[in-house]
Amino acid sequence: MTDQPETFRRRIFSRSSWPEWQRVSELLRTETVGGALLLVAALAALVWANSPWSAGYDQVSDFVVGPHSLHLDLSISAWAADGLLAIFFFVVGVELKREFVVGDLRDPAKAALPIAAAVGGMIVPAVIFVGVNLVAGHTENLGGWAIPVATDIAFALAVLAVIATHLPSALRIFLLTLAVVDDLLAIIVIAVFYTTQLSFGPLAGALVTIAVFGLAVQRGVRTPFLLLPLAVVAWALMHASGVHATVAGVLLGFTIPVLGRHACADRMEHRLRPLSAGFAVPVFAFFAAGVTVGGLSGFASALSHPVTYGVIAGLVLGKPIGVFLTTYVLARFTNASLDEDLAWRDVLGLALLAGIGFTVSLLIGELAFENSPIAHDDAKIAVLTGSVLAGVLAAVVLLSRNAVYRRIHEAETVDADDDGVPDIYQPRQDQ
Repeated sequence: MTDQPETFRRRIFSRSSWPEWQRVSELLRTETVGGALLLVAALAALVWANSPWSAGYDQVSDFVVGPHSLHLDLSISAWAADGLLAIFFFVVGVELKREFVVGDLRDPAKAALPIAAAVGGMIVPAVIFVGVNLVAGHTENLGGWAIPVATDIAFALAVLAVIATHLPSALRIFLLTLAVVDDLLAIIVIAVFYTTQLSFGPLAGALVTIAVFGLAVQRGVRTPFLLLPLAVVAWALMHASGVHATVAGVLLGFTIPVLGRHACADRMEHRLRPLSAGFAVPVFAFFAAGVTVGGLSGFASALSHPVTYGVIAGLVLGKPIGVFLTTYVLARFTNASLDEDLAWRDVLGLALLAGIGFTVSLLIGELAFENSPIAHDDAKIAVLTGSVLAGVLAAVVLLSRNAVYRRIHEAETVDADDDGVPDIYQPRQDQ
């Protein structure tokens, strides 16, 4: 009888005792479901923010909650951006660590093209945005240069998953590597360029706490009763330091061991991805995407502002130009080579897909224009519009390529005599 409480505890917390939750979790780990939830949350926010009840949306977004003594009396929208998004960035940090240790980023030959593509895909959009606003004479908008540089990995992979019934698997690997590097560079941009005031005491405390967290997981500690408080303290100290709090999530993710006796990167990512994709990111999108457009006239007015068309041009033109040209030049003039399963038209579709900038682009827009409401709203409209345009253009190109690969697949799998061996592999008979 003494083991009954332990048996009960195991039954309560066992995933097998919650089959419905297990099925939901598996669904939330799929790219299409995560992308769909992100889209639904953004659309719901847009509908509410442009309805007769838009004041309610603003009241919920601006409602302040949290302890004032710890300087954590934040609005709901700020909690979504600074708090919930840290979960997303923790998962990103774990994914980055795995890619650098055992993934494609470990092999310089395989990683060269997507890494270069990610860099080019960030530089060109930034240059376009800066150029547009300089020509327009609006130098006060230059702080938003980084808004169009980010690719939304969840949205991009979701679109590719829907389209890619017959596309080469190498295309997804290229996109995933590009997006992972893109995330890393975007995180560096946020930490370096959007930190206005830096308090070294809390920053040092955050780094020490992250080091303790890392030491614990490296030693095999897995209990959430220790790790979760350490993560929360690290997040709070990072927030107090002036560095965006989501950076704490990335650094904590980097400490998770990928190889060795205490490796747990796959397990942690597996457990946290449903929370990230099913709750954290959609809630952030809900509070970040709600902008009052003002009907067609308001939308047309926003499109005339340099922030709006600078971001749209950066996403729809700058991203594909930067990704495609960088990849082509590197493959043309160095020893780096494109995967033999890919054609350059496939890379063009992928480059257009990289123009879907949502989660991180909206976050950077909030940081860049937090004191300029008009520019802030213009940036939201631009990110949403540019991402939709980039997704549609990418879908057109990739659907045509998918049709080509489907015809090739059908030709290679014809079995006219129904003997289980495709005709293409049948020995030719002498006539």
